[in-house]
Amino acid sequence: MQIVGYDTGVSEDGAPALLVSDGDSLVREELARGSKLEYTLGQRHCAGTFDGSVHIPCTRPSAPYCDSHTSTWICARCTGTCLKDEMDCYEDHAIYLAAFAPATFKVGVTREWRLDTRLREQGADRAAHLQTVKDGRIARQLEAEIARDFTDRVRVPTKIRDLNRSVDEPAWQNALSAFDPIDTFSFDYRLELDSTPVHETLASGTVIGTQGRVLVLEHGGTAYATDMRDLVGYELEPGATDRRLQASLGTF
Repeated sequence: MQIVGYDTGVSEDGAPALLVSDGDSLVREELARGSKLEYTLGQRHCAGTFDGSVHIPCTRPSAPYCDSHTSTWICARCTGTCLKDEMDCYEDHAIYLAAFAPATFKVGVTREWRLDTRLREQGADRAAHLQTVKDGRIARQLEAEIARDFTDRVRVPTKIRDLNRSVDEPAWQNALSAFDPIDTFSFDYRLELDSTPVHETLASGTVIGTQGRVLVLEHGGTAYATDMRDLVGYELEPGATDRRLQASLGTF
């Protein structure tokens, strides 16, 4: 079996899940709160690709994807000058500011109808819909201007480091003071962590919850946070890991 993808669970498809291929079929290993994972991570190689719902494996050693199966969303690099042969983002786009506890504020853009989904995919704690414009080009230009004052990228380790913290309310209100938001959002992922989880790539333990693409597991009395993308490509062996793991101070 191989982990070939993941679902953050923010769409209408259901609970968060790891997508696992056994060579003949694709299975959703759902990550509902309280469910248990009992896998040891084996070798890692390219996760292959999909033809509709059919997984096409690849044995090349690069992970999570080899050069043949790596795709780049060109719009992610756009700053308002279209990088495609022909611009095709002619629909309303939302410009937003997302807050990650305690005080990391990220500007971003998405198609307006995907705004709530996009914020949950990223694991934002708070957010504000700043403006709606008629196409992606204008949105990217405005994003680039706002990015002079706010970051436009937050790495997963930064999010993991503060999963147990709340948003600094005065700092968030100060960040919004320069705008007149159309709407604001507040998300509760119900992780209820007493301390920072240990950052570890792991598929063993009881599911505490997910926040964006971060999976939080309890294993041996310690909370561990795993970037689900870091699991993609691993072969799975049945049985909980016996690897020695760093434990939180609270377990001693």
